[in-house]
Amino acid sequence: MLEVVTLFLRLGCTAFGGPAAHIAMMRDEVVRRRRWLTDQEFLDLLGATNLIPGPNSTEMAIHVGVRRAGRPGLAAAGAAFILPAAAIVMGLSWAYVRYGAAPEAGWVLYGVRPVIIAVVVQALWALGRTAVRGPTLAAVGTVALALYFRGVNEIALLAASGLAVMGLRSGGRLRPDRAAAAVVAAAGAVVAAAAGTTAPFALTTMFLIFVKIGSVLYGSGYVLLAFLRADFVEHLGWLTDRQLLDAVAIGQFTPGPLFATATFVGYILGGVPAALLATVGIFLPAFVFVAVSHPFVPRMRRSPTAAALLDGVNVASLALMAGVSWHLGRAAITDAVTLVLALCSLALLLRSRVNSAWLVAGGAGAGFAVKLLGLS
Repeated sequence: MLEVVTLFLRLGCTAFGGPAAHIAMMRDEVVRRRRWLTDQEFLDLLGATNLIPGPNSTEMAIHVGVRRAGRPGLAAAGAAFILPAAAIVMGLSWAYVRYGAAPEAGWVLYGVRPVIIAVVVQALWALGRTAVRGPTLAAVGTVALALYFRGVNEIALLAASGLAVMGLRSGGRLRPDRAAAAVVAAAGAVVAAAAGTTAPFALTTMFLIFVKIGSVLYGSGYVLLAFLRADFVEHLGWLTDRQLLDAVAIGQFTPGPLFATATFVGYILGGVPAALLATVGIFLPAFVFVAVSHPFVPRMRRSPTAAALLDGVNVASLALMAGVSWHLGRAAITDAVTLVLALCSLALLLRSRVNSAWLVAGGAGAGFAVKLLGLS
């Protein structure tokens, strides 16, 4: 237990770069250095995390904790990996609420927001090359994106896309036109009923929303943006697009899981109690899903049905990610300077292995300099 807690506390404090980087660091520690697992065992656990919703790197930490220290390791590993990020984000949230209205803070965020858009677009490109394998999945993703812009509910799109691909593969025919028709038929006309409405802030409502997001979110942590925007910006009106971008910037700049963005959202909505509830709400389903699925890892990994469902859900997740990137990009890229910052950041991300945290820091410095010199 002490080994598990020590390792994941350290990783929670130092694991920058997103889920792929987190998982690479975990493999280096638990396979190569400590030999807690073989490569095959590690891959089996990684495959299992891709078949359940939630933050992949956090779920991987929980799986390793169970394998090393039994059931007590489940809670210990997950909490140790999450707590450093949540604590750091809590401190930055306090500073944001206290000083965010200061002109200097606005200068920094002016440069950070377009960098975040570039980070999301780069992640979308990298994930798309893996997820969109063949014309059927491309068709499903295209239809899902079109339906997202028409206001179809995000959860309905994820479920419909997964079921469509699963049904088509089980039938043995993978024609793109049938894939598109299947998504449309499965999604139907499910439109978010609360769209455009506002409601007073309530801790219980916020907590349940984060539990829902943690229970259904597949794909990259950046897909979180689509759910946060749908619930907190569009449906409830509790956040603005710029506040959402700032939340993602804080989550990107800190180590550990990107889902710690929920801590920031909770804090700016309702202070420390809301931040704690938001953090518990979004991560709680991951512990439950790992506890339930861990004994079935070998069978899940080999299941063609589960693989087909996952392929459909993943491609719909990318469609949601693309749609929300468009909306947030309009809020972040407001002039020539922010356009240049976004394009330069995207070029660096695509052509080098630069850590996105350094780009965020560079964007902050560039924004401050541009505003200080009166260039924008």
